[in-house]
Amino acid sequence: MMRKAQVLRNRILAGELTEIPQGGYIFRYDEAYLQDPSLPAISLTLPKRPQEYRSEYLFPFFFNMLSEGVNRNLQSRQLKIDENDYFGLLLATAQYDTIGAVTLQPIKENEA
Repeated sequence: MMRKAQVLRNRILAGELTEIPQGGYIFRYDEAYLQDPSLPAISLTLPKRPQEYRSEYLFPFFFNMLSEGVNRNLQSRQLKIDENDYFGLLLATAQYDTIGAVTLQPIKENEA
């Protein structure tokens, strides 16, 4: 099963983050966001470009949005998500209050 999330910057759709079932991740900027020169890249490590970004591991920018240590352990127990399911934890915890301007909204399978 492929899991996806809309990536929003200040509530504006910036792109889409996808977890590939075979392993790995893809981030792609939304075309409208890409074309607007007044909108900045979501991260210095993910500059705006039309080509998708691919990684074997969750991109460090998104990984760093996760809680650490005891807080991650507590979240995983309360949400019943494996502590090592970084994408699952990200989808569950990065929807509202994040440090910074970027939030994620899960895309349900039938919405994709």
